[in-house]
Amino acid sequence: MIDGRYFIEPAVWSVDADDLKAVRTEVFIEEQNIPESEEWDADDALADHVLARTPDGKPIGTGRLTLSGYIGRMAVIKAWRGQGVGEALLRHLIERAGTRGLRHLRMHAQTYAIPFYARSGFRPEGNEFMECGIPHQTMVLDLPETESLPVTRINPALAAPQSQRLSAERASDLQDATLALLRAGRYQLWIYTRDLEPALYQQPEILEAIRQIALSGRRASIRILVQDTARAVREGHRLVDLAQRLPSVVHLRRPTEEDLQFAGAYVLNDTGGYLYRSFADRYEAAGDLYYPPRRDELQRGFDQVWERAVEPPELRRLAL
Repeated sequence: MIDGRYFIEPAVWSVDADDLKAVRTEVFIEEQNIPESEEWDADDALADHVLARTPDGKPIGTGRLTLSGYIGRMAVIKAWRGQGVGEALLRHLIERAGTRGLRHLRMHAQTYAIPFYARSGFRPEGNEFMECGIPHQTMVLDLPETESLPVTRINPALAAPQSQRLSAERASDLQDATLALLRAGRYQLWIYTRDLEPALYQQPEILEAIRQIALSGRRASIRILVQDTARAVREGHRLVDLAQRLPSVVHLRRPTEEDLQFAGAYVLNDTGGYLYRSFADRYEAAGDLYYPPRRDELQRGFDQVWERAVEPPELRRLAL
């Protein structure tokens, strides 16, 4: 969350197409009169996308990074321009390119936006040209080469995980993606959930993966923020049981009233992975087994809410 006003999240076309299209339709098709036939292309299905959303989930900005290293379709709706949304979107895409090992980025920038992209290090290349009736300029950015460690000296069991997209559209997809994220963790988990979602967190394999983290040793820590604990207590959720048996490892808190407007849910692990849903009551999710910039951003938000959160009285009574 940026100043509590909006947040940035990776997006997947198969999951987030409606929201991506909503922003691009408003900015490009309606405002700039770009023909709809020119707006959508085959790159959308394969590109890395990013969305800016308000806390209630409304999409306000977007951009994409193609497989060939082109950044484009950068758009922010008019009411949110000049508030840092574009910079946050661009920063996310540049970081994403770095995790993919890309060394050179290119874009076709509308000429009025050249100073905006130049602030992030892009430089003009070649002559101005027309695209969809609008003056454009090719701009390029060289990324620093990341230092690689000798493979022969890395213990395979401790090697950093590789970036791998996670996405879900159905209940079974969400269970599989959550299980993959949990199994990729080592000692710590952060879970933000509406009501401990029995259809997800009561699944035997998911519970076992969480239990393995809880029993991983002295560094083990599982923090769970639950907006509504009544159902979990009433129905005897097994994560509540685990928290009662391992109170020094598994901690549950309820956000205070000021944080209850958050509509999403997510899971983070300690190896750079995350799985995020914009709406906790839906199955659609997007994430990655290794994308520390987004995981760290979500963890910072989690920690802020955690510091304000309280231990639910009903859980304290259970502990007596």
